[in-house]
Amino acid sequence: MMLAVTAAILAWPGSVLSQTAEKAPAKTVDIDVVDSLEKQAGMYGSEMIAEKMPVAGVHASTIAEIEGGIVTAWFGGAEEGAYDVVIWMSRNEGDGWSAPKPAANGIDEAKRIQYPCWNPVLFKQSNGMLLLFYKVGPNPRVWWGMLQKSKDDGLTWDKPVRLPAGYIGPVKNKPIELANGTLLCGSSLEDAGWRVQMESYVQNRYWSKSKPLNSPLDYAAIQPTLLAYPNGSIQTLCRTKSGRLTESWSHDGGKKWSRMKRTQLPNPNAGADGTVLADGRALLVYNHTRRGRSPLNVSVSTNGKIWEAALVLENQPGEYSYPAVIQTSDGNVHVTYTHNRTNIKHVVIDPAKLVTQPIVEGQWPQ
Repeated sequence: MMLAVTAAILAWPGSVLSQTAEKAPAKTVDIDVVDSLEKQAGMYGSEMIAEKMPVAGVHASTIAEIEGGIVTAWFGGAEEGAYDVVIWMSRNEGDGWSAPKPAANGIDEAKRIQYPCWNPVLFKQSNGMLLLFYKVGPNPRVWWGMLQKSKDDGLTWDKPVRLPAGYIGPVKNKPIELANGTLLCGSSLEDAGWRVQMESYVQNRYWSKSKPLNSPLDYAAIQPTLLAYPNGSIQTLCRTKSGRLTESWSHDGGKKWSRMKRTQLPNPNAGADGTVLADGRALLVYNHTRRGRSPLNVSVSTNGKIWEAALVLENQPGEYSYPAVIQTSDGNVHVTYTHNRTNIKHVVIDPAKLVTQPIVEGQWPQ
């Protein structure tokens, strides 16, 4: 049986709960602001994955529940797009976050060249297999999808496999596992305008994909977040260049999708992520602004159409972006996100204790 993931992870001596009184905040952070954020209803605790990362720049984290804990991954190197950028991983099984270690790279031995890695996505299948999707290539216009599998929760990995041409896999956010075992992956392409496509990984053997959900002439959209509701409907929310998140809906397991349209939620051309909770509510983590990547916010909805403000995770100047969101078996929500490109922050939320306020005409309540 799974241990109480949240209590074990945040009670160890190196966690933020035991460090609050020991470490002074960074010079750019107002301690009163930090305290007020930590005291919001539903905030369980927060911490950095590493005291100091082994590389200068990190970004685009992902998180998954494993037996006895959680595991997270991200890409990191000298800077985004540099040849030395690889996929890093850390795990926490109740005794603190392990030292970050490389889990995948972009080395092409045949060509004797190393390409940068991008946007890892971890996903634990119902059969116990842990999947690591990631991208490799000079830039997002020409990158390609890769997949590694692990039978022991990421301690060891099978040889990486390149996905078929034209397939990227889940481009930023976790897939949905359908009742028949198919993985529905929110994907997107950037080679000829930003466009979203749904890719299906069927029986762990072959891939199929939908037509684009959008025309770049209507909405330049990428990086869909998939939300599967109890009534069987699936919503996708997408990053755009138009100042708002866009959405599409499917009512047949992801085979057909409604025409993409804008929501009332703002978007500063930054990735978002969310999950549908065990109680049926959707929880979304995103930057509730049209410019910049601060603040970082949490909203909830009962139907994916009307959203209410729940939490502000960050509101200081800087970059707080690219969240990854899961609900673990103990009922708590775990979020990881980029913290000023120098670290990955981990936040735990008790969704049962959230206190929400209406978002009227896209404006975050004061």
